[in-house]
Amino acid sequence: MACSNEFIEFVCDVLSPLGEVRSRKMMGDYLIYVNEKCVITACDDNAYVKKLPCITKLMADPECGHPYEGAKEAYILDLTDRRKVLKVIETLWEELPFPKPKKPKNN
Repeated sequence: MACSNEFIEFVCDVLSPLGEVRSRKMMGDYLIYVNEKCVITACDDNAYVKKLPCITKLMADPECGHPYEGAKEAYILDLTDRRKVLKVIETLWEELPFPKPKKPKNN
């Protein structure tokens, strides 16, 4: 099941205090970016974040899952606690790289 537009809009709204937020549809699911860094993979109306050591303590007793077949296990964000979500994404954002620039296509 793909994400609903309402879910993506909700997640983007929750993250809006952190800066520029945008979503990008990818094969029925979405990637959500904050200030040009991909911070969330949204699948089946769940928000998944990478399991990185910098957020382990913030994600005490989290639900985990795989956003899609073949993906690494990730934390599932509980979006009901907006303050925690913002702290997790803010901390995660510091550790994540910016996307690599796309190489120009040769014609």
